[in-house]
Amino acid sequence: MTDTWQTITRLAIRLENHSTLPREQRILLQLLKIQEEAGEVAEAVIGAMGQNPRKGHSHTWEDVEAEVCDVIVTGMVALIRMNPDAAAVFARHMERIAGRDLGENAERPAG
Repeated sequence: MTDTWQTITRLAIRLENHSTLPREQRILLQLLKIQEEAGEVAEAVIGAMGQNPRKGHSHTWEDVEAEVCDVIVTGMVALIRMNPDAAAVFARHMERIAGRDLGENAERPAG
């Protein structure tokens, strides 16, 4: 299986090579892309639940999963465009989350 961060790096390089905008604008637009993708998640959920009267059941829960994956990938691309050491930044952040939410003081299931 391809290393995820290698794929993310390749995607980021492709986007960097495509744009002629200044770096700050490229990053800003990439960050806005996360919101665009999150909107697609919302659209897919509404479609999966059949809550748009014009469209009915226009999406499946598999569509929702795919859209959530797009949000994750877009966020990872944004992070690596901001910081080339994104994998380490993300790993440190995950360690903080695990310590905070899964550590000794985290809530334990009743049982």
